[in-house]
Amino acid sequence: MCGEMVTINRGLREADALQLARTFFAEHFVSRIFPEMKELISRLLETGCDVWAVSSTNEWVIREAMLHVGIAQEKILAAAVAIDDGIITERLTRVPSGAGKPKAILKEIGRVPDVAFGNSRWDAEMLTLAKFAVAVNPNPHLEKLARDRTCTIY
Repeated sequence: MCGEMVTINRGLREADALQLARTFFAEHFVSRIFPEMKELISRLLETGCDVWAVSSTNEWVIREAMLHVGIAQEKILAAAVAIDDGIITERLTRVPSGAGKPKAILKEIGRVPDVAFGNSRWDAEMLTLAKFAVAVNPNPHLEKLARDRTCTIY
């Protein structure tokens, strides 16, 4: 499903998708960013930590979101498709969801993360991979998994 949500944009100009993502994020999500998360990311970056965003959401929305929390654009692993001459294609290049998250992390980052934060069952494999896992505002499925695995729940 995550792949389909990216390929549905095929034929659009990538610049238009970026603008739509900017508008969508501003209207629906900017006010819902946890201030504590922004502060944590800022502190981690200040101490030299390697901070990445890994999401099954399309990369245009995640790129816009990370502008608001300080994670660099080159540190984003999100659902992506090939772009030909500025036009979105239907050729998937990455879908980090479920078991795809640890695969993307190991392929792109090249090591097991010290800490991972997740909020849905699609993050369970990524949280299992990390040395320290935190479920943030988890959906019921992930909350149960986090309790069973004694993960930190925020």
